[in-house]
Amino acid sequence: MSKSRTTIAIAVSEDMKQHAKQAIGILRTSTDNIKWVSPENLYWTLQFLGDVDDTELHAVCQSVTQAVAEHEAFDLSSSGVGAFPSIDSPRTLWLGAGQGGEELIQLQDHLEQSMADLGFHPDRRHFFPHLTLGRISSGRDGGTKLAEQLAKMKNFDGGFTTVEEVHVFASELRREGPTYHVISRASLME
Repeated sequence: MSKSRTTIAIAVSEDMKQHAKQAIGILRTSTDNIKWVSPENLYWTLQFLGDVDDTELHAVCQSVTQAVAEHEAFDLSSSGVGAFPSIDSPRTLWLGAGQGGEELIQLQDHLEQSMADLGFHPDRRHFFPHLTLGRISSGRDGGTKLAEQLAKMKNFDGGFTTVEEVHVFASELRREGPTYHVISRASLME
């Protein structure tokens, strides 16, 4: 039985990709131990499902379509650069959600409930909408210079998009980085 590494997510506009490239360019000067996410691979993750049997993908896509159709399209801006778990002890660097963040949280909650009905367990962590820009190499942090730069970027303008559809992605992990393939698209109400 074949499986697909599956994620439910929102694609990133060209405007947001350009702003993310700008943020990465600024942060790149602060440390050299970060594995950066290619702007072509940026997306707003709503739920990572893990390895899903290909026989279950149709039900997943159908459930996503039904859940998403109950939400109106909305404008989303990205704003502020930060880090998990904190800027003083960064492991993951991110670009946060601004305007439209509440709508994004409501959409994610509805999708997570729909996936729970199919047997997918919700994430134990509180959902925090963000675009992952990079990850710190294991065993090291970014140091003082990175923490100072992150503090300066807390109000960074990360661009804008209109959220009109949600994608179900399959990904393949490769040495040069992951590749993503859209399995299905689900439209929000106009």
